[in-house]
Amino acid sequence: QVQLVESGGGFVQAGGSLRLSCAASGRIASINTMGWYRQAPGKQRDLVADISRSGSTNYVDSVKGRFTISIANAKNTVNLPMNSLTPEDRALYYCQAPRVLSSNGYYDYWGQGTQVTDSS
Repeated sequence: QVQLVESGGGFVQAGGSLRLSCAASGRIASINTMGWYRQAPGKQRDLVADISRSGSTNYVDSVKGRFTISIANAKNTVNLPMNSLTPEDRALYYCQAPRVLSSNGYYDYWGQGTQVTDSS
């Protein structure tokens, strides 16, 4: 079974920084893309950023220049340093890996979520 385990959420002041990490484990044959989504209260879950194994990235406009996604292919880990955080960044952040090939076939996987909250 494949699991995505997130870490790094917490409280931060406006203008501060946090670093989210997500590690995929299990009988994984291949992961092509990993990414981060977020969901604020009362809102839908939206893509924040994703990255392919080749390094191609996508970012939502609101985080460009502030967040930088990276992937460690050998470790099936994706990191998201977040700088200049604003109250609008408050949300539950989810790690996602689509079409992961494992012994179970191709499935999309999600982490449990990690909360980012400002302390103002």
